[in-house]
Amino acid sequence: MTKPLLAAALATGLGLLAPAAAHAQAQSAGPTLSAVRQRDILVCGTSTGAAGFSLPDSRGEYRGIDNDLCRALAGSVLGDAAKVRWVPLTTTARLPALQSGQIDVLIRTVTWTQGRDTANGLNFTAVSFYDGQGFLLRTSLGLKSALELTGASICVVAGSTNELNLTDWARVNNIRYNPVVFEQNDEARRSYLAGRCDAYSTDASQLAGLRASFPHPEEHVILPEIISKEPHSPVVRHGDDQWFDIVRWTFFALLTAEELGITQANVDSFMNSQNPEVRRLLGLSGDHGPLMGLDRRWAYWAIKAVGNYGEIFERNLGMGSSIKLRRGLNDLWTRGGLMYAPPIR
Repeated sequence: MTKPLLAAALATGLGLLAPAAAHAQAQSAGPTLSAVRQRDILVCGTSTGAAGFSLPDSRGEYRGIDNDLCRALAGSVLGDAAKVRWVPLTTTARLPALQSGQIDVLIRTVTWTQGRDTANGLNFTAVSFYDGQGFLLRTSLGLKSALELTGASICVVAGSTNELNLTDWARVNNIRYNPVVFEQNDEARRSYLAGRCDAYSTDASQLAGLRASFPHPEEHVILPEIISKEPHSPVVRHGDDQWFDIVRWTFFALLTAEELGITQANVDSFMNSQNPEVRRLLGLSGDHGPLMGLDRRWAYWAIKAVGNYGEIFERNLGMGSSIKLRRGLNDLWTRGGLMYAPPIR
């Protein structure tokens, strides 16, 4: 076979690979990625205060699982976890802030619901935390079940799924209660401590964080009932599929790292690994970063920034934190949880 014919045959035989390779090399930055790179800062919508998820420490640094997910995203996109501008948002202001372009991404204890996903011009990327709504009250009341809350005043935050869930639950169980509604979690917390309401109802994980922060946690109890499903997810705007992919796959990379035993401390030791899955994750083979318009080492920088998902959970919510939540549903699928990452390949 002559060289020209051989070249033509090879081109034909490799034709199926060419589009993918070309796409990996030519993927340009979409509107959100371009804006983030131009200002060299990720603008992340966060909570005005939710222990374990997002709360300023004594130095004003935001700490929590949501904040670490923002830092991981800054690592994957900009190679620097410190390049984040925080925008604290109330429950009612958080979705409009994303819709209007005030922020690049919303990672703020937002429950994924059908209405929010379809009616607000938003996309939920992946479940980052499985939660459910519960009740916190003083042990001195002597109540053992939420079904004993008839006639009680209950603090709740306006515009949240918690407010709607509480209404539905009370109707189904024929329980009359007096809602005490606030704009922000911190207002509800202060009012509960001041005795303005008998109970406080929000996501059970947040109740655990609140209880741990009280002067005398033993004087408060979280009732056993969970009355809703509250899957939290980072949220982006409709219409920018590239940015959606980046946010989603950065989270999946943190889960994959935990599955593979890759941590913030040991990630560099894996850079010589011959494990194909490790090599794809860390950008040692394949074009998985360029497929999204990112550097090949996008996942490496995310892991280097904050560690894997298990590390993030442990320091902010787990037994190594003041909140001391067990992983439960938020454990990996290999250990009986629901956390499962599609393969990077």
